[in-house]
Amino acid sequence: MQIEFLETFVEVARYGSVTRAGEVLYLSQPSVSGRLQAIEAELGERLLIRTARGVRLTAVGREFLPYAERAVRAFRDGQAMLRDLRSVQAGRLVLGAAPAISTYFLPPVLKRFATEHPGVSLSVRTGHSEEVLEMVLADQIEIGVVRVVQNPEVEAHPCYEDELVLLVHSAHPFRTRGAVSLAEIARETLILFDRTSSYYELTRALFRDRGIVPATAMELDNAEAAKKMVELGMGVALLPRVAVQREVATGTLAPVAVVGAPTILRPVVAIHRRGADLSGPAQAFLGLLRQLRQAANGPGV
Repeated sequence: MQIEFLETFVEVARYGSVTRAGEVLYLSQPSVSGRLQAIEAELGERLLIRTARGVRLTAVGREFLPYAERAVRAFRDGQAMLRDLRSVQAGRLVLGAAPAISTYFLPPVLKRFATEHPGVSLSVRTGHSEEVLEMVLADQIEIGVVRVVQNPEVEAHPCYEDELVLLVHSAHPFRTRGAVSLAEIARETLILFDRTSSYYELTRALFRDRGIVPATAMELDNAEAAKKMVELGMGVALLPRVAVQREVATGTLAPVAVVGAPTILRPVVAIHRRGADLSGPAQAFLGLLRQLRQAANGPGV
């Protein structure tokens, strides 16, 4: 049964007039009558009786009317919901992100997204990049924000490049130096964090590949703890630049250049299933990431 036919029945019942219902629905009287006859034929029941004063409901019609009203209302509400989804005024967006990304990069991005799309419900699940990839492939999240991962089933969109930088506390002798060598760093207590992350392996590889063994190392399970140790003068650390912007700005941590070592850049990307029919909120989120990347790198990017 077409929803328009039910709507016609509801309007005729409301006004008690085929003519008036036709005017509201922009239908001719024969069209209204044809729809009513089609409903009655499908239900096998008479719903309306024509009288000299208009149209009135039969007993069956009165019982059926609330169901028809609910069906029409539910359909129209569904249409409105779809319009809102297309205009990104409603819906739900489930994201996944690596720990450092969810802690330092995502919060301001999500704040802007929520301001622009207040009707969208946001949820973020955290895991290392490989775990986030598995969430995407299992359709547990729609978009993941991770370091570059190689998988033919996902499509990647560049977000930014994070750099590992050497950080020391505000009174450390390195602060007054223009740059230091890896050998000099190795004589300090080197603070490492999160053994399961790519940052940990990148830091160790930087020294290992040059045959340098740090004299002392301290391992912590997250970047925040590592920052605190550096602030307290417990050692030095190679930390992602995105994680230390506030501390560098306030002067509690100081970046120091490293000579004789390559710049360690780690591209961060947003991933989703290749060819996925992304929701309106997901498309809007990717659009925001593109805007932020262009703003950071210039209009030529």
